[in-house]
Amino acid sequence: MPVAFSPAAHDAALEALFVPLETGALMPPADGRVLFLRARDGFRLREMARKSWVCEQSFKPFAEALTRSGLTVAPPGGAERYPLVLVLPPRQRDEARALFAQAIHRAADGGVVLAAVPNAEGAKSAEGDLASVAGPLSQLSKHKCRVFWTQPLGSQVNLELLESWASLDAPRLNEAGFVSRPGLFAWDRVDTASALLAAHLPADLAGSVADLGAGYGYLSAQLLARCPAVASIDLFEAEARALAPAQQNLARARQGIARDVACAVHWHDVTEGLPRRYDAIVSNPPFHQGRADLPELGRAFIDVAANALLPHGRFWLVANRHLPYEATLAARFNEVRTVVTQDGFKVIEARGVRA
Repeated sequence: MPVAFSPAAHDAALEALFVPLETGALMPPADGRVLFLRARDGFRLREMARKSWVCEQSFKPFAEALTRSGLTVAPPGGAERYPLVLVLPPRQRDEARALFAQAIHRAADGGVVLAAVPNAEGAKSAEGDLASVAGPLSQLSKHKCRVFWTQPLGSQVNLELLESWASLDAPRLNEAGFVSRPGLFAWDRVDTASALLAAHLPADLAGSVADLGAGYGYLSAQLLARCPAVASIDLFEAEARALAPAQQNLARARQGIARDVACAVHWHDVTEGLPRRYDAIVSNPPFHQGRADLPELGRAFIDVAANALLPHGRFWLVANRHLPYEATLAARFNEVRTVVTQDGFKVIEARGVRA
């Protein structure tokens, strides 16, 4: 796996999650069946997991890491219920609440939901949220994380709140009028960097285009509106939860143009490379994983774009002004120019892929 999208070498929340099972504070289910929502690969999971465990993960690189480690990975959103459901909640609160609701729905009658959250990432609030919907919890602290779990689930569950929270993950219109959902990048708005890139996309982009790290599809929608010679667009996005919003935004954008443009949305880890070559590529590449700055992510996107462009192809990207991408661009392209620097971001065009 490319280092850029690897699960953290030391995942404190993952290690803390299993402490109640290791110490006997919580007994494993008699039938051994466990569901792990938002599972992440790691030594402790590989050590604890049994063949009857099932993992779900919507982020493509993490799902592939789990599969490589021999764990059973199921598509997110199944219906089977389990006596124990493990959860690593995300930081975005609406997304986390929806995940807690999903965990309770997936727990069997009398089942238990067990979660772990780093103290620095809202652990106390997350514990309070689960308690408000599931009733009294047991709790311990380990590895600078808070670990908490429900009593056997039954009549103490707040059903009205449960259903309300379950709806929080549904795609919805954000303030800019695009379909999105909590937890996606800039889910409730158009981020400044993408808007800057869109404003400077040249109208003469033509042929087949790829959008790398497409999110909910904003840049692709702008390509449809601004570039009349674009014939097809492939959107590549690693987070499966973004695919449905992207498809809806593309469908609406296509209704607003007087031509047929083939559009496809792919659940894909861009750092693994692209399956074909393109006349143009656009990207607002990620540069962090969790809280860690990882400029090598952007460099990986640049390399992948260079490898996937046709000889005449053009690469348009936007990045934080401080990110050191120029050396990578100069090594892969003959022509590199900064189109604009504004609001802390830079838009760059690169042409002439080096052999």
